[in-house]
Amino acid sequence: AYIAGLEKLAARGGDLGRVISVASLFVSRIDVAVDSELEKIGEQSLLGKIAIANSKACYVLFRQIFAGERWEKLAVLGASVQRPLWASTGTKNPAYPDTLYVDSLIGSDTVNTAPPATLDAFLDHGHVAVTVGTGVDEAYDQLARLAALGIDLEKINQTLLDDGVASFAKAFDSLLASVEGKQQRLLSS
Repeated sequence: AYIAGLEKLAARGGDLGRVISVASLFVSRIDVAVDSELEKIGEQSLLGKIAIANSKACYVLFRQIFAGERWEKLAVLGASVQRPLWASTGTKNPAYPDTLYVDSLIGSDTVNTAPPATLDAFLDHGHVAVTVGTGVDEAYDQLARLAALGIDLEKINQTLLDDGVASFAKAFDSLLASVEGKQQRLLSS
């Protein structure tokens, strides 16, 4: 959709250099949901691994999408890639290292919205290295093993997406109601 939108903008003579976009992936929430399913069946070997594996697979797909002739035509016109944004990168499980998701997903053209406590932990004892493109074969293996266990990651991701959209919509509606309330108070005084 992003590339198609850029192509339409280019066809109308628009400035592609003014378009900036991210594709958000909520990382730790995946492990919370998947770990719950793994614990139900007594599977320990994949605990705390699927969120990173999923993110690495998404990064590979990102690199494939923003390569090749179709993308190059847009890049020449000033287009920027739609960068993966790693959200929810604070660990929810205290058994996991507090910099797990940040340490594991460092790479070019990515954005990380680490919460303050996670950022502080990373600044204190995180590991700076390009990691998102490493261990990709292992990541695909972990995803295949998860599927072989009968756990549907696509369904989990869809549920998380639906829940996230509903949560953001509720927060936005609350913000609008607050602004409208303040507007009414100002107009009536």
